[in-house]
Amino acid sequence: PGKKVLIVYAHQEPKSFNGSLLKIAVEELTKQGCSVTVSDLYAMQFEPRATRNDIVGPLHNSEAFNYGVETWEAYKRGHLSKDLVEEQKKVQEADLLIFQFPLFWFNMPAILKGWVDRVLVQGFAYDLSKIYDGGLLQDKLSLFSFTTGGSKEKYAIRGDIRYLLWPMQHGIMHFCGVRVLEPHICYAPENVSEEKRKEMLAAWTQRLKTLWKEEPIDCSPEWYFK
Repeated sequence: PGKKVLIVYAHQEPKSFNGSLLKIAVEELTKQGCSVTVSDLYAMQFEPRATRNDIVGPLHNSEAFNYGVETWEAYKRGHLSKDLVEEQKKVQEADLLIFQFPLFWFNMPAILKGWVDRVLVQGFAYDLSKIYDGGLLQDKLSLFSFTTGGSKEKYAIRGDIRYLLWPMQHGIMHFCGVRVLEPHICYAPENVSEEKRKEMLAAWTQRLKTLWKEEPIDCSPEWYFK
């Protein structure tokens, strides 16, 4: 109770299955006494491109633009653009980050990847001497909740879906020190019966009820590639 949750949501249609998963998470977590904030990226028309517009005022080096260096310097000086400052504040306050999205090409949608690229800058989310278990966001939990186009069986033929989670869970969250909960995957909701979809939504509701009792996964290569 009293925990703060940020849901970063990347789907264009509120009536979608992802929209239903979002709605359930907001209702269930609010019911538990959590304070829930949603960054609805499409509705916000969030800018996914990392450009010099992310820096307010003069550049650190105007001769040759280096996004990583410039945003790091801007973060230290308090010169990042307003939209980034707002998102960073939401991340800073959150105990749990939930990412809700449909899997596109074995990956997160571009708008969500753009959020990661622009919001989790050096100095804020990590420092090169402070990464992984020592990362700057180590007091936080994260959970990737996503839908797929293909069935569980299809993914199993091609190798474990956990391989796809390595760049997201390990390369982004764990890198910044965030502990990672077991992902929540709804396979091919478009291709199953209405009844099966209801079961999937009920399973998500059920999981959220005991979410705070869960242990984070062991963030080792073995978890992904064993």
